[in-house]
Amino acid sequence: MQLTIVKPGVLSTVQDMGRWAYLSHAVPVSGPMDSLSARMANLALGNTEEAPFIEFTYAAAEFTIDAPSLLAYAGEGAFLSCHNQLLPANRPIFVPGGLQISLKNNRKGSRTYLAIAGGFDIPSVLDSYSTYLPAQIGGVSGRALQAGDILMGNDCLTILNKAHIGRLSGEVIAFPKWSVSKTALGMQNTNVIRVMSGPEFSSFDMASLSTMFNTAFTMSSQSNRMGYRLNGPVMQRVNTSELLSTAVTMGTIQVTGNGDLILLMADCQTTGGYPRIAQVASVDLPLCGQLKPDDQIFFKQISQADAEMQYIEREQNLQKVRAALNARFL
Repeated sequence: MQLTIVKPGVLSTVQDMGRWAYLSHAVPVSGPMDSLSARMANLALGNTEEAPFIEFTYAAAEFTIDAPSLLAYAGEGAFLSCHNQLLPANRPIFVPGGLQISLKNNRKGSRTYLAIAGGFDIPSVLDSYSTYLPAQIGGVSGRALQAGDILMGNDCLTILNKAHIGRLSGEVIAFPKWSVSKTALGMQNTNVIRVMSGPEFSSFDMASLSTMFNTAFTMSSQSNRMGYRLNGPVMQRVNTSELLSTAVTMGTIQVTGNGDLILLMADCQTTGGYPRIAQVASVDLPLCGQLKPDDQIFFKQISQADAEMQYIEREQNLQKVRAALNARFL
């Protein structure tokens, strides 16, 4: 399996589920902005969770399938199309060699994840395939994909990969009727982001906190994989003492010196000195990963126990889907 990038689009990088083992050395996690969609693409193929994939930002990218390949895509950033034939998301698709695939705009979101059977065969850096652009590590030479890049597939296919290939391979594009449903995984398209109070939550006055949960915030164009600037009400602190730099992670919401909110995302630093007013519940981070500039969101406060229950339920649903696919095809 092999593909060649014809047009990389706005920003396309190779990612996996992140570089988690080096946080104590100040190495960011990176990984997908929308981890649920990335997992769905690998899950639909029967890949392992560790298999690397491509994250496309918006549409306008094109690539050629050089050799017959089994692929899957998920996410709301784009639709995949081949010679005006729309390729359905969230399921395995067999594509004969020599065909060019284009990404068409999908207004619902910003990011799309492309996986191929077995994952892409690239070197691991610090136990991860994720591209971290500021340090130029991981992925393809630590950079965004460029026109002419050739990505080879890994030959170590799973039993489920082989089962899908056996059923779908042929002279034409082929895919099954079933798909991995986000709804079945407990995911709903919404602009309400559930958050828990952060360690410095009580450092802000009650009026600011009330406003935070009753007013829309708008994603600024000054946003990237490190973090989103959110336009909205200014937060006022009652405790203005300086903070030591402390741990942050994807989903941490910090408040800058002028009272604006910053939502940290996949490439965020490991520590920061701004007060942490809230933390996005893990189950809603995929919603954040699909946001676009000018999108409006509302915050809803929940308890840590509620956030943990939602996370456990999501993971259980993923396990059920995986078990169902294994039972049906193995």
